[in-house]
Amino acid sequence: MMIRFPISLFPLSAPAALTQDDLKKLAAVKAVEYVSSGMVLGLGTGSTAAFVVAEIGALLSSGKLTDIVGVPTSKRTYEQALSLGIPLSTLDGHPRIDLAIDGADEVDPDLNLVKGRGGALLREKMVEAASEKFVVVVDDTKLVSGLGGSGLAMPVEVVQFCWKYNLTRLQELFREQGCEAKLRLDDGGKPYVTDNANYIVDLYFETPIKDAAAAGEEISAFEGVVEHGLFLDMATAVIIAGKDGVAVKAK
Repeated sequence: MMIRFPISLFPLSAPAALTQDDLKKLAAVKAVEYVSSGMVLGLGTGSTAAFVVAEIGALLSSGKLTDIVGVPTSKRTYEQALSLGIPLSTLDGHPRIDLAIDGADEVDPDLNLVKGRGGALLREKMVEAASEKFVVVVDDTKLVSGLGGSGLAMPVEVVQFCWKYNLTRLQELFREQGCEAKLRLDDGGKPYVTDNANYIVDLYFETPIKDAAAAGEEISAFEGVVEHGLFLDMATAVIIAGKDGVAVKAK
């Protein structure tokens, strides 16, 4: 379902058949306009965030940006940024971040998000919560009327100890919403292990989550749950790329 957001539209210069990667790159380029020299930046994880990191690396290499410090949200982003010559630090070294830029798996009309299908939700939430501004970059397929509405995974990071016990509790918590809980597996069929040596339980909802704030609190109350993929009231702006152009919705 396409959700109509009240947004400011920046039309494409020429009509063309754009792939999803093309749209992600358009949104990423627009997001990097928020970056100024001298900033400490939170660097997100995922396919869209990778375009952002690449653009920042190119601007640093050309001299259009200077004195940037990046705080990566995953080992994958760390390796990409390092290969591009972006100076890097951690939250311990830079506990105040000027701006974080990251993708999202779902965006609702209030700019609440589902994130973490790339497996980096814990570090993403820590870095983005420490940021003065948080800009989200997506293509228009990520827009939903309510979180969980895409029918795709809403991740919950859990400790490995008795993971099945928590999977069962999570599924029972949302039983009335037809929720199915599944342990995330890697390409080899083994449990997916996060950068923090935890597992991920993916929740699949038949209908959107009725009260995302309450759901987040209930999930977090379970012992052994490390973090969930509901990013609520965190985004400063969302940049949305679609076939008609790039749009920005801000709070």
